[in-house]
Amino acid sequence: MDERVQKLLEFDKVKQIAGKYAVSDLAKKLLLDLKPASDEQIVKRMQRETTEGVILLKAGMNLPVDELPDIRKSIKRASIGGILSPGELLSIAAIMRASRLIKKAWYDKALTDCKVVESVIEKIHVFTSLEEKISKIILSEEEISDDASPRLLSLRKEKKILLQRAKEKLEFYVNSPHYQKFLQEPIITVRNGRYVIPVKQEFRNSIPGVVHDQSASGLTIYVEPMPVLQINNEIRRLEIEENKEIERILKELTAKIAQNSEYLEETFEAVIRLDFILAKAKFSIEIKGVEPEFNTRGYISIKKGRHPLLKGEVVPIDIYLGNEFTILVITGPNTGGKTVSLKTVGLFALMAQSGFHLPCEEGTEMSVFTNVFADIGDEQSIEQSLSTFSAHMKNIKEIVDRADSKSLVLLDELGAGTDPTEGAALAMAILDYFLKIGARVIATTHYSELKAFAYSRDGMENASVEFDLETLSPTYRLSIGVPGKSNAFEIARRLGLKREIIDAGRNFLKVEDIRMEDLLQEIELERKRIRQEREELEKIKEGLFNKLTELEKEREKLRKNEEKMIEKAREKAKDIIEKARKEAEKVFEKLKELEAQDTKQIRDKIAEEVRKTLKKAREDYGTEEVPLIKTAKKKIISGPLHPGDRVMVESLNQEGYVVSLDEKGKIAQVQIGAMRINLPVESLVKIEEEKNDKKEVTYSLLAMEKTKEISKEIDIRGLTLEEALLKVEKYLDDASLAGLPNAVIIHGKGTGVLRKGIHDMLRTRKDIKSFRPGNMNEGGLGVTVVEFL
Repeated sequence: MDERVQKLLEFDKVKQIAGKYAVSDLAKKLLLDLKPASDEQIVKRMQRETTEGVILLKAGMNLPVDELPDIRKSIKRASIGGILSPGELLSIAAIMRASRLIKKAWYDKALTDCKVVESVIEKIHVFTSLEEKISKIILSEEEISDDASPRLLSLRKEKKILLQRAKEKLEFYVNSPHYQKFLQEPIITVRNGRYVIPVKQEFRNSIPGVVHDQSASGLTIYVEPMPVLQINNEIRRLEIEENKEIERILKELTAKIAQNSEYLEETFEAVIRLDFILAKAKFSIEIKGVEPEFNTRGYISIKKGRHPLLKGEVVPIDIYLGNEFTILVITGPNTGGKTVSLKTVGLFALMAQSGFHLPCEEGTEMSVFTNVFADIGDEQSIEQSLSTFSAHMKNIKEIVDRADSKSLVLLDELGAGTDPTEGAALAMAILDYFLKIGARVIATTHYSELKAFAYSRDGMENASVEFDLETLSPTYRLSIGVPGKSNAFEIARRLGLKREIIDAGRNFLKVEDIRMEDLLQEIELERKRIRQEREELEKIKEGLFNKLTELEKEREKLRKNEEKMIEKAREKAKDIIEKARKEAEKVFEKLKELEAQDTKQIRDKIAEEVRKTLKKAREDYGTEEVPLIKTAKKKIISGPLHPGDRVMVESLNQEGYVVSLDEKGKIAQVQIGAMRINLPVESLVKIEEEKNDKKEVTYSLLAMEKTKEISKEIDIRGLTLEEALLKVEKYLDDASLAGLPNAVIIHGKGTGVLRKGIHDMLRTRKDIKSFRPGNMNEGGLGVTVVEFL
């Protein structure tokens, strides 16, 4: 698009402001060089890029550095065999650090709706090892670490010893009363990289040695005493060796950079691109910008748009163009905001098509134009001897030659600068031409003829900027559909111009002009009344909406409270059932312990406790049955009992099977799970399972299944103590239920934590007869052998 128009609409200033948010000079240059695109897909991608940048910033992700040095030349030099300086290596390490932190922040935030930024992040590589190596070796632009290599450390240690010896010998001269009278000052200094002492000129032969320099006055010479000469020579040799070793280290690091040059270049470009995106996003946040919607049919609808360069309280404008009409004629007084409205639309078009968000409200829609043309302001050219009118006509001629149906044309004070009658007629002809070719045009004017012309043409519309006659100041509000009124006579009257002059002026007006002005005044008053009513309705609507929102929140709150109460009741019911189960299990544990005693009275008492516990659970939780163990569907059968028959022990509400009968057939030994109990035959009911496709597993069958499936050992090595205890508890329950006589727990030797924890747990179990460490052939201290009751 035309560079002159971009500058005229102050797009360059917008880019300069956005550039201040960039960290690197390269990203700043990218912003300053930004051009509006005319391809809809490219424009949408650029806008999405900025939107994702805002998402990143609001999520707390920003560039983790304050500086991004340009490392491209250094990478290129490394690639062609040059040796990089410590400063260059530090700059590359800085980019490496930035890329690593950016990558980490990206993965930490886990943002899934930033596909454009994600494509940039994917091009950022991490060089952790090389970054650490450079940072460890290069301490500053002038200093290499002693630990850069063993050779360098050795040379520097040796050099340090020699320096100390040289200083000691020189201190002998400085501190000696005999030599002090020969010295200009009792100090040690350096000349040409060698340690010397300042000797007075007249005593130059009093201290044998090599003269390396003399003062400007010639009164002082700097002498390297002979005893120090050999030491200095050795120090110099070590310094040469040290520089060779440093050069070797730098060469090695440079070679590593050369090996990674392609990845480094790609990473650097991606980091700069991210800097560019975040700069646009920061500018968007600063101007409270939004991403506009886009179309290619030439439709513009700006909602509460604010010119981004205006300071203070900016009155937003609502403006639309391109559907019912393609040409908008804005009229109104000077300083009323006509030109600002014109510039706002033009600048919005340039910003939107360059990927910048717009300072407006959501729902704003912009079209993608192939070109934006503008003729704004007084462009009188002294150099070309052109009048204001001629300069405008020259610009308009170029616009007419280049504009098409995909162009946005902005014309300020169209037809001004010449005879009003001719100027108005020419302006109408220009607008009529743009109407025919389908260009989108916004024009400002003072001519009343253009107001009537806009009324008479389909595809054209009037608009005006308001003027407050009470305060004699513009309101800067734009109203589409109503032409502006000049208000010249009213303003003159309020400013105190004599009434007779104002009346005389009115008499000079044509009847048509007077009627037009009166009509405009009536329209203005009606429009104000309608706007006030609309504002009141908006307030009422907003109030009702807020009340509805509050009611909806209250209803949601009640619903959540109701759900919490129901959930709480369910949890309480579960607790009651669980409590009943646990109490019943404890009772059966007692029954198991007392089985050997065969005390009928105690058994009956315990059975009664079970019934009471279950009854209380049913009472606490309504009519829901709370059985200890699920049983399959049964039917009662008649006939005498025989070993192997399945029976129901009614007093215990438990199922078992007959193991044996006494000689008289009155006492039966019944197997209930892992327990055997002697019970009277009359207390037993013979039962038979019904044939069913989905049989429920009884306790006895479960025991038999467990016997088939359970292993005689369990391995818990590698688990935490808590995990191991849970696993072993479950295993021991299954093994006991299956009737295993013993089991092996493999826990390993290790620190002994698992073994001690398992032994402490085994001591608390009542179904364990004994436990011991394994024998040598069983695994020794790495296993524990358990024997069940």
